Amino acid sequence: MAHGSSDPRAAASTRALARAVAAQRPGLDVRTSFLDHAGPRPDTVLFDMQRLGHRSAAVVPLLLTSAFHGRVDLPGVIERAYAAGLTMRVRVTDVLGPVGGLLEPHLIAALRRQLPAVDADGVVMIAAGTRDDLARHTVDLAAAELGRSLGLPCRAAFASGSPVTGAVAVSALRSQGCSRIAISSYFLAPGKLHEAAVASAVSAGALEPAAPPLGRALDLARLVVARIGRVSPETVDLAA
Repeated sequence: MAHGSSDPRAAASTRALARAVAAQRPGLDVRTSFLDHAGPRPDTVLFDMQRLGHRSAAVVPLLLTSAFHGRVDLPGVIERAYAAGLTMRVRVTDVLGPVGGLLEPHLIAALRRQLPAVDADGVVMIAAGTRDDLARHTVDLAAAELGRSLGLPCRAAFASGSPVTGAVAVSALRSQGCSRIAISSYFLAPGKLHEAAVASAVSAGALEPAAPPLGRALDLARLVVARIGRVSPETVDLAA
């Protein structure tokens, strides 16, 4: 389940990720759904699966933070589906980003592999942004872990919901002595917010090209498979 975007590239990226997940788990019925813009909606897909005879499904929120869409929108959609007659067992997994302060190794691997091959001495990790302080904190955690894995200073920057824009983060890295700053993309799909965040970082001197969004990275498909197969304290079972 992705949030959805008016940019058709985002839906194409989500569908490519679904195909990669299906290739990792032969025999698993993997489908895409979207909360907004593109279709189909999660409840429509669940009813289709139920009509085909499926008795249970895992819904993986393709979100990098546990903000409003994951905590409120998605559970609300599924609860309304139950009220409308859905009977199959539905489990909503954790989001793809940090949970309980911990990052999946697959996520760090995806961020590392997507980085452009530039001689960098610092990294700015651009993200969509949110007004949720706790959700933004998990992005900062991801940036810190990426920096540790690379052995380089790394700062998070946001396209919205925070005064820490790409330009602000690049300037902060420059004040630490960095002069060749690569752009890591903490986005799942391309779109206007990603382009705006890249432009902001580049305007302050960050190196081009920027890393592409993560949606087509094989490591991300592996992360989705891991989420499907794991029940954690954060997992919500909406049939319980």
